[in-house]
Amino acid sequence: MSNTVILTATSFDAHTWHGHVEQAARLVAIRHALDVSGLHNVLHHRTPNSAPETALEAVHTPHLLRQIRQLASYGGGEFDSDTYVTVDSWDAACLAAGAAVGAVEAVLSGAARNAFALVRPPGHHATPNRAMGFCLINNIAVAARYAIRHLGLARVAIVDYDVHHGNGTQDVFYDDPQVLFCSTHAAPFYPGGGSVAEMGDRNLAFGATLNVPLPFGSGDIGYNHVFEQVIAPALRRFHPELILVSAGYDAHWTDPLGPMVLSVSGYARLNQHLLALADELCAGRLVMILEGGYNLEALGACVVMAARQLLGHAPGPDPIGEVAAPEPLAEIERVIETLKAHHPLLRL
Repeated sequence: MSNTVILTATSFDAHTWHGHVEQAARLVAIRHALDVSGLHNVLHHRTPNSAPETALEAVHTPHLLRQIRQLASYGGGEFDSDTYVTVDSWDAACLAAGAAVGAVEAVLSGAARNAFALVRPPGHHATPNRAMGFCLINNIAVAARYAIRHLGLARVAIVDYDVHHGNGTQDVFYDDPQVLFCSTHAAPFYPGGGSVAEMGDRNLAFGATLNVPLPFGSGDIGYNHVFEQVIAPALRRFHPELILVSAGYDAHWTDPLGPMVLSVSGYARLNQHLLALADELCAGRLVMILEGGYNLEALGACVVMAARQLLGHAPGPDPIGEVAAPEPLAEIERVIETLKAHHPLLRL
C-alpha cells in the first residue's frame, strides 16, 4: 500500500456555478495533472464518505447547516456575491468535510503516513454561523475537531498558506487551546482581519492563534523566511500530535485573485518545512486539505509537486518558473520581528 492517501470524488464537480472562478474545472485540472505525472497509480485512492451530522455540528450552528441544506433543496441560490449553492452543493459540502475527516482517520489509524483531501467547495472562510468566501462548511475545522473529540488527540496544529486569511478557521478555534491556528496571508486583503494582534482568547487560548499578514508581492524568499523564523519555532513550542495544512495555491504568481508571487518551487519549500516538522514532532502525521488556487495550470502543478513530496520524492522541476520581481523583504522582516516580540510562542 502507498503511504500517501488521496481522498477525492468526481461528485464534487456537480457543485459549480456558471462563470464562477471556484468551479468544477479546478479538480478536473488536478486530476489531469496527476494522471499526466504518472503519480495516479502510486497514490492510494480512497472514496470519501459524507461527514456525520455530529461532526458538522461540532463546528457549525444548526441554523447555518439548515440554511445550506434548504437553499440546495430549493434549487440553489447565493449567500453573497462570492458564495453560491446549487442543488448539489449540500451533498458536495458534506462530502468535502467527510474527505477531510477520512484523511485524518487514515493517518491516525496508521493506514497512511500522510494524506491529501482534494475537495470542493473549499472551507477556511466558513465561520461557525456564516458561509462566505466560496466556502460553505469549514472542512479543516471539522477534521481538527473530530481528531480531538473522537480520535483522542490533545493538540492539533493547522497551517494555512492560502493567500487569504482563514478567518473561519480562526473563529472556530479562537478560544480553543488544543488547536494552534497559523495563517500566512496577504494584507490588507479579503476578508480583512488576521492581524498580528489576534493571538487567541486572552483568558482561554492566548497564543493559540498566530497570524502573519504579509505585504503584496511577497514570494519565495519572504515566505521561506517566515516559515523558518515564525512557523517552525511556533510549531516546535506547541508540539502538535498532527499537522493539518489548508493548502491554498492562490498565492502563486499567476493566480488571478492573489497579489503574491510564490512559485511552484516556493510552495515546495513550504511543504518541505512542514513535512520535516511533522517528522520531528508527530511521527510524520500530516494531512493536506485543498483550499484556493484559481490558475488551473499552477493549481495542477502545485498539487502534483505536493503529492511527490508526500510520497517522499523530490518535488521535481517547476514547470511554470519564478517571477522576476523584488520582494518587500524589509516589510516582511518587520512583521517577523513584531511577532517575535509579542507572540507567546515566539518570545524567548
